[in-house]
Amino acid sequence: MSATTAMKAGGFVAAAGAVNGASGASDRIFNFNAGPSYLPDEIIRQIQQDIWNFKGTGLGIMEHSHRAKVYDEVITEAEAEVRAIANIPKNYRVVFMTGGSTSQNFIVPTNLLKRGQTADYIVTGYWGQRSYDDAKAVAAQVGGTINLAATSADTNHSYIPDDSAIKLTANAAYLHFTSNNTIYGTQWHRLPSAPSGVPLVCDMCSDIYSRPVDVTKYGLIYASAQKNLGTTGTTIVIVRDDLVECGDPALPRMLQYRTFVKDVSMPNTPPAFAIYTVGLMAKWIKAQGGLAVLAKRNEEKAKVIYDALDATKDFWIAHARVQDRSLMNVVFRAKGGEAVDQKFIAEAKANGMDGLAGHRAAGGMRASIYNAFPIAGCHALAGLIRDFARRNG
Repeated sequence: MSATTAMKAGGFVAAAGAVNGASGASDRIFNFNAGPSYLPDEIIRQIQQDIWNFKGTGLGIMEHSHRAKVYDEVITEAEAEVRAIANIPKNYRVVFMTGGSTSQNFIVPTNLLKRGQTADYIVTGYWGQRSYDDAKAVAAQVGGTINLAATSADTNHSYIPDDSAIKLTANAAYLHFTSNNTIYGTQWHRLPSAPSGVPLVCDMCSDIYSRPVDVTKYGLIYASAQKNLGTTGTTIVIVRDDLVECGDPALPRMLQYRTFVKDVSMPNTPPAFAIYTVGLMAKWIKAQGGLAVLAKRNEEKAKVIYDALDATKDFWIAHARVQDRSLMNVVFRAKGGEAVDQKFIAEAKANGMDGLAGHRAAGGMRASIYNAFPIAGCHALAGLIRDFARRNG
């Protein structure tokens, strides 16, 4: 869709040139994919330049040795920016790892769970279930126990369990939960109440740095970068000093958090380009005004879409319970069934909105609207939601 293409189907689709508010981006569409996700236009342009010639060195960012001084500055700056925008205290380490958040499913219990101990898990979606299953496999090897403290599986993960439904272990090694459920579109808007002294471990993959977070309330946070903080390839781990040293020193070296702390995220060749993009995104967040500004913007974006769904609820079903709705992933489906969903997805794509197909576990549609996603895209989708319901209801 070119920048001059007339608005379609009732005038609700913005011209592609308006994406991110930038001119000259006539071949850009609205990307609702769950990840990799939107990058701001200015960052894409910076990447284009830096791939060719990074800071006048004559080499692109993808060609520099991770042992060179120029890359030392990149990774040091990325960590500093990540720390600054979230006010991470000095007694927490920030490391960049590989293997995605999925690898943390076994790295966390491998480091934090010892023989005879119990770890609590709250399962509120597909990835929470995967975390729980992988932790059970680790626990079987080390002689520990994994307690299913609560689950929302009874309604296909449409809600976050109330505190009264969460059965915790008094002296657990840790309590694990997933803050935002990408596939089912639910999000924690409070913290689970862990017993005193029990560290909170959070898979924050799809909402990290989308709102202010008090890091001191957590023992360990992990998240892949490709949704709110850059491109694919690296996983950010924010871990308290005492938990860094929790793992058995006899563990394989690359499974220990202490290895990545000691070697400043570079015990081997790191995902250099991905870490570089994290640094760019962290600077972009700061330039926007910080996490509080982004939180307000993300609330406004999500409201545009949820208001459209609520106004047409005779036609659409929003999956998540109202008070637990995600600001990152809006999951919905047509009451008319899968054929109607597919028709909507096809019409959306024809109107410059791609990546709306829901995950196979949930079906329907999923609109992922992470930090860099423009509000113009939310208005475009909301317009289609209303217009499609009117024409097909």
